[in-house]
Amino acid sequence: MNLLAAALAARGVRVLRFEFPYMAERRRTGGKRPPNPMSVLKQAFRLQAAQLQGRFFVGGKSMGGRVASMLAAEVGAAGFVCFGYPFHPPGKPERMRTEHLGVLQCPGLIVQGTRDPFGKPDEVAGYDLDPALGLLWLDGGEHDFRPLKSSGLTQHDLIEQAADAAAAFMTGQ
Repeated sequence: MNLLAAALAARGVRVLRFEFPYMAERRRTGGKRPPNPMSVLKQAFRLQAAQLQGRFFVGGKSMGGRVASMLAAEVGAAGFVCFGYPFHPPGKPERMRTEHLGVLQCPGLIVQGTRDPFGKPDEVAGYDLDPALGLLWLDGGEHDFRPLKSSGLTQHDLIEQAADAAAAFMTGQ
């Protein structure tokens, strides 16, 4: 996220970052901790979004993007961007997390690696997603946007592609 936030900032996108409670606890203790219940995650997100003024977009990486996509319209966002959306848990494609993406209340963009175990192109192609939802596939990227070494690309290259797409989406270009 540090590299992605920096890449967005380099494109003129102001970025406000925050940690969900479980992530802050992980950082404080150094131990593993499962995510908070969705109600806690949503409330933490709402508190951060309440500070925003003017026209803004929300987004996040993985679960943060999922929460952003669920609350974007509610918090008054102009749209949302998800980086590495968790369409389903790895190895469990039957446990889809897409219901709210079928009918969007505001525009959205998902930037996903083609090798992401949380949702690959052939899986996502069969999902009932709102036609207004944009999908950008980063060729060869994993969930963290690391590509295959044989691709000749680096994680930095894919993060730059993701930032280009997100900035263009948010500026309407």
